[in-house]
Amino acid sequence: MEVLVCSKPQHLELRHAAKPECAPGHAVVWIRRIGICGTDIHAYGGNQPYFEYPRVLGHELAGEIVEVADDHDQHLLGKQVYVIPYLHCGECRACQQHKTNCCQNMQVIGVHQDGGMAEYLAVPTTHLVVSETLSIDQLALVECMAIGAHAVRRSVLQADELAVIVGAGPIGMGVLQVAKSQGARTLMVDTNPSRLAFCRDVLGADAVANPQEVEVAAQISKLNGGALADVVFDATGSPRAMETGFDLVGHGGCYVLVSIVKADITFSDPDFHKKELTLIGSRNATREDFDSVVSLMDSGDINAEAMITHRAYLADVPAQMPQWCDPANQVIKAMISIDH
Repeated sequence: MEVLVCSKPQHLELRHAAKPECAPGHAVVWIRRIGICGTDIHAYGGNQPYFEYPRVLGHELAGEIVEVADDHDQHLLGKQVYVIPYLHCGECRACQQHKTNCCQNMQVIGVHQDGGMAEYLAVPTTHLVVSETLSIDQLALVECMAIGAHAVRRSVLQADELAVIVGAGPIGMGVLQVAKSQGARTLMVDTNPSRLAFCRDVLGADAVANPQEVEVAAQISKLNGGALADVVFDATGSPRAMETGFDLVGHGGCYVLVSIVKADITFSDPDFHKKELTLIGSRNATREDFDSVVSLMDSGDINAEAMITHRAYLADVPAQMPQWCDPANQVIKAMISIDH
């Protein structure tokens, strides 16, 4: 089979490898779609924590089960599935408390171990979810949207509260759509005018703000009866933006850091205590979040397919990846296809 390997930062190469063996408890999936996310872009650029080279990237995965190891899984053959890429140990304290998304011994497919930029991938059947209703493109976007769903669930966002989402990338767009499904009012903040327009006109953001053009805190106050935001979600991947976000949260509010960066984040402790802020880290997602996203996709409350702006076949990705990483090309979500 063909495999795309990131052998070092900014270098992808197509290699031939043996088709994976199907061990007990596993299935072999023909990978038909691979979504490109910020993790892949940061890994490609050499800026991703928890990462070692060489590595096969790819964790936003959808495909078809072509082989199973166990007789009781025969009914899965030929089914379309999405992959839950977070391989938790099931034994640590976090797992025992059903916080499998932040397992102490987490192995994420495409980050800690080789991922799905390949024709076939062996995956534990416990991490494959069949869908009879979603398209193959939608299935490849479930994981991306589940990140946002987990962040919103962690925030305990309430209907009619003002949710400010900073960073109009795919993760921020997922947060936006899930927040709207909860009945929250939404403000999307970004410096990219076209992405702001997309969030407003296609995804239904109630308001948008470009910090290069307006004073964001003043706009929030205007939208929220003189108060700052009830909940702020950072999805920028920018240390500076993450620090600035503290100034956008109102008294008694909540700040959710969805981004992860190779940096230390600092904030004013007196201001933090004066407001009695709640600071939350949000990592990965749980099965509950995946199920929630599928339900929202089925109902039409999440329009993830609209985010797909660029496509390529696996063999073309080494040439396409630098272009996908260039902001000038206005990529929202790139999708890799593998067809026999």
